[in-house]
Amino acid sequence: MKKIFFVTGTDTGVGKTYVTAVLAVLLKASGRRVGVMKPIQCGGDDAGRLAEAVGVNDDPEVICPYALAEPVSPHLALARQKIKFDLSKIQKACQILQEKYEIVLVEGAGGLLAPLQDNYFMADLARDLGSEVIVVSRPGLGTINHTLLTVSQARSFGLTVRGVVFNAADRQKKGLPEKTNAEAVARMGRVAVLGTVPYLPRLKRGDILRKRPALNLTTLLRTPFRRSAAGLDKKFVWHPFTQMRDWLEDEPLMIASAQGSYLYDVQGRRYLDGVSSLWVNVHGHRRPEIDAAVGEQLRRVAHSTLLGLGNIPAAKLAAELIKIAPAGLAKVFYSDSGSTAVEVALKMAYQYWQNIGHPKKRQIVHLANSYHGDTLGSVSVGGIDLFHRVYRELVFPTRQLDFGDGYRAPRGKKYPDYFWECVDGTEAVFRRDHGRIAALIVEPLVQGAAGMIVWPPGVLRRLAGLCAKYGVLLIADEVATGFGRTGTMFACQQEKVTPDILCLAKGITGGYLPLAATLTTQKIFDGFLFDYQAQKTFFHGHTYTGNPLACAAALANLKIFKEEKTLAKLQPKIRFLTRGLRAFMALQHVGHIRQRGFMAGIELVENRETKKPFAWERRVGVAVCRRARERGVILRPLGNVIVLLPPLTISQDELRELLEVTYWAIEQVVIE
Repeated sequence: MKKIFFVTGTDTGVGKTYVTAVLAVLLKASGRRVGVMKPIQCGGDDAGRLAEAVGVNDDPEVICPYALAEPVSPHLALARQKIKFDLSKIQKACQILQEKYEIVLVEGAGGLLAPLQDNYFMADLARDLGSEVIVVSRPGLGTINHTLLTVSQARSFGLTVRGVVFNAADRQKKGLPEKTNAEAVARMGRVAVLGTVPYLPRLKRGDILRKRPALNLTTLLRTPFRRSAAGLDKKFVWHPFTQMRDWLEDEPLMIASAQGSYLYDVQGRRYLDGVSSLWVNVHGHRRPEIDAAVGEQLRRVAHSTLLGLGNIPAAKLAAELIKIAPAGLAKVFYSDSGSTAVEVALKMAYQYWQNIGHPKKRQIVHLANSYHGDTLGSVSVGGIDLFHRVYRELVFPTRQLDFGDGYRAPRGKKYPDYFWECVDGTEAVFRRDHGRIAALIVEPLVQGAAGMIVWPPGVLRRLAGLCAKYGVLLIADEVATGFGRTGTMFACQQEKVTPDILCLAKGITGGYLPLAATLTTQKIFDGFLFDYQAQKTFFHGHTYTGNPLACAAALANLKIFKEEKTLAKLQPKIRFLTRGLRAFMALQHVGHIRQRGFMAGIELVENRETKKPFAWERRVGVAVCRRARERGVILRPLGNVIVLLPPLTISQDELRELLEVTYWAIEQVVIE
């Protein structure tokens, strides 16, 4: 089995090059085919010395893709030579070596937190190369602290530490620390100590073989027993929205890690995350700021109930959400998913009218083609028959209003006129029945799960006006559209609408942890302020409501929005996406393209003139997404609609890749 080890140090100058050479020479002497690599070198020629000592003659640019002149931190050396760091350059070099050798030893530069760019460290490189870690440390005083910190940091990045090697960099006599530190590190760090490399005045193969350091190569090369993750998945996991008969017959794609806009599977293959891991990833995967915020909070308290207690992150996040939300919202109620945020909103709206003396206002109104989640309450206000019909006898009765699908108007109707006819129909219903209607729930501007139905400008504003006119509460479900997806922080802000209740989830933590929030006006909150004996409390809550870890992630997420001006930087990418999508109309089976901000849907049809859809059983959308995966892009269809929802921080080059692969995949599947 091929192996790759990343040799790092507790700090600069501990002897990583010596230890890498010693390990390589000893492994070769045991009959292994061993290659070496130093991905980035800052001053000197350690890469050349390493290759000479080990006795390999690979291309110098493969052994060392980045040979920099100055002996400074890698990020500074790159910047001063005006070189842009490109991870793929190192990955390609590593791949060349892995094809030739059964073991590749990769020597890092400095320690694990030596930066290659502002938000990318040696630890990230080790992880992205799919390597296990060998830590090199000094044997003397102070090594316990330095070694345990390095081991802990490696594990925090999800790296496996295969062992620690101590390097005697001088001829000093062994004192008490040198005699006891190895055992202490092994015990306290729960890590294997592979041995000590004695003092070597020269980095020569002959010297290494004469000294023959007693390093435990058996422990290094031992393959831990691991059951196949795919096998465990198939045996035990039931996947959402997935026909499990098909899943069990296929080879599942198992994701092992991520970085930026990309996901990596257990084989190390890279995939562009074209749907933001189901619409939740905002600033890219593994953002150091959010990682750090969660880690810091974890060292304080992971969870404390919000039932009768408060916590600091939940309080701070509530204040920040109110600050950025549409003006007039004042209170935050936490839960843990988009469905529960909607469930909370429905119960609040219903109970509000009961509490203040309007018992007849019980009806919830929703739109055709709507989707608000999978709990029974949220299913009750869903308008997509495919998802909801099986539960018809379980849900509570609601009222569905006609509403356009953005593409197929009824016979004799046309768009966008039909949208406005539906709005007029809504007013007729409100005028007649407002005394019985508690609330209208909508997905503002874009009805996502219905296939990215985009509303004409002004529709949301008109609906909000009707709710205000007839005394109907407006619930805006921004689970999908919130946190920049439509180009503004919240979709409601594009039409200057403040709903009575706002539901948030998905992007709230930047794609890190489950969290949801239901925001209300002061008026709604005041409708629950009564004496205890009145029993008009809002009797609703979840065990993990306001979880401190999730709230800490959300606070860091919002801070990135502000500090990096994410929404401003998003605007040119939205325009680039718009231009790129126009090209898809050259494909004869693309019937319609719908986009608002960074939410886009490409509807595939059998016949563009008649708008005849592909038969469901042909699974055209699924087939397109499978082909895209062959080219390293993850997509997910909504029936015959191909959905594009990349992270907001995706680069223009990555966005171009997403568009090109999607175009190719559609062309491959529906070509005649």
